[in-house]
Amino acid sequence: MNHRRALWPVLLLIGLWVAAPMGTPAQSVPDPTAVLPAGSESPVSITLDEAIQVALDQNFDLQRTRLDVRNADAQVREAWGQVMPQIDVSGGYTRNVVTANPFAGSDVTGLFAGGNSADWVAFNERARTDDDPTTAPITFQEFQDRQQEAREAAGVSLGGGGNPFGVDNEFRSGISLTQTLFNGSAFSAIAGAQQLKDVNQRAVDRRMQTLADQVRQAYYDALLAQERVRVLQQRVQRTETTLQEVSTQVRQGVTPKFQRLSTEVELSNTQTQLVQAENATGLALDNLKNTMGIPVDRPIRLDGSLDAENMALYREVSMQRAIETALDRRPDVEQARLAIELRRVQENTVRAEYLPRLSAVANFNYTGRVPDDRELTLSDPDDPFAYSTLDRGFFDDSFWNPAFSVGLQLSWNIFNGFQTTSRVEQQQVAVRRAEIDYEQARRGVELEVRRALRNLEDARQRIQNQQQNVQRAETNYSFVSQRVQQGVSNQLELREASDQLDQSRLNYLQAVHDYLTARSAFEVAVGIPIATPPAEFRFTSR
Repeated sequence: MNHRRALWPVLLLIGLWVAAPMGTPAQSVPDPTAVLPAGSESPVSITLDEAIQVALDQNFDLQRTRLDVRNADAQVREAWGQVMPQIDVSGGYTRNVVTANPFAGSDVTGLFAGGNSADWVAFNERARTDDDPTTAPITFQEFQDRQQEAREAAGVSLGGGGNPFGVDNEFRSGISLTQTLFNGSAFSAIAGAQQLKDVNQRAVDRRMQTLADQVRQAYYDALLAQERVRVLQQRVQRTETTLQEVSTQVRQGVTPKFQRLSTEVELSNTQTQLVQAENATGLALDNLKNTMGIPVDRPIRLDGSLDAENMALYREVSMQRAIETALDRRPDVEQARLAIELRRVQENTVRAEYLPRLSAVANFNYTGRVPDDRELTLSDPDDPFAYSTLDRGFFDDSFWNPAFSVGLQLSWNIFNGFQTTSRVEQQQVAVRRAEIDYEQARRGVELEVRRALRNLEDARQRIQNQQQNVQRAETNYSFVSQRVQQGVSNQLELREASDQLDQSRLNYLQAVHDYLTARSAFEVAVGIPIATPPAEFRFTSR
């Protein structure tokens, strides 16, 4: 009974330890999509920074990349589990309906069939040596008869046959504890899992940078598409006004009919261009929303404009400094370097198979053998014909027995057909491949930075050229307006000058768009973190 009571606290503590949570609950974070309420019918205004924040939270590709980090984190915990204590709890119950006598057919059954012959001999010896004349030795049959009469008088009945060692109910429970003392593969696997987590984290960092660049480009594309729609709408309005004036002049006979036909054709072409531009704007907005990771049917309105601010930014950055900064700060370069270390860790994991494994083991078992008839017959040591009975409980200590053992386990594979050697060679090849990938990544980064910096400078020069062209178009429009007022020019010439001005401004906006996208591409090429403002980034090594 005491053993059973002592076991329950141990089982309770083990149950609480197993059921304990492995980590702390995740803290709630602000939802960037709060700027885009679901179910809103009217368009929601969104800035470029807000679009980037929404994309960092909702983009599907980034979510999948973040899941790789979570998966690696779980692998780290799994690797640590190989060197943590292993606790196994077992239990079982057996009901012995019919149990065979293990001694049936052997001479040893005489030990049980012969009765209490030793008690009979002891009784006769005491009777012979006793000074009481009324006592005398008796035969063995008479001894058995008198014992049977005494049992019946005491209410004791003895069964026979079957297995004298059989028990009706058997209960088994146990706890096994195994602690790894040395396992080279397990220890190396822990380092490998942590290395994999670092590799995946660098992939997340790089994906965030490239995603921000994709959002910027999609945002700028949508802004430029909207500007084209606005310009074409104005052109359609001007062409309609010109058509009305030309038609009046044709009716008055002061203008030939071909000018009216020419104006009608131009109006139809402009209207077609407007429809195409409106469709392109819708596609650009859908592409932006898809990049952000929000439903394409959610209406949004862009709160921004194409403005080439900070034109002097990155002007003083040399090609060499930009390349050095990119090689030092780009997460994908660091990811390629960590991949080499990961392959080396995996090689060490395979090499650890040459080493032995040592574990400490502790076992605690609790066994219960409980018969249905738990009545115990007691005999008087001084009187072989005096019997009494004792009823024992189900959890009586005589039925329940504990066992405890400790030890060490050593395993060492001496030869496995050169399998470990072959796996080591494979890992060495993987290490060499990772080194080649790292060198290729460095050269690719250098090429990307060179191209990005040159495109940025080219876009900056095109903005300056287009600014001059816009000034010339404005001057020409001013001259034509004055000539119209003086009566030496007509509305067709004024409309043409206005169209040239609109096209020049549109070309300027295209140059601004190209500059902004080139600047974003350069920032991604050199690895500027998302949280760092470009103006505060320093082109120096860490």
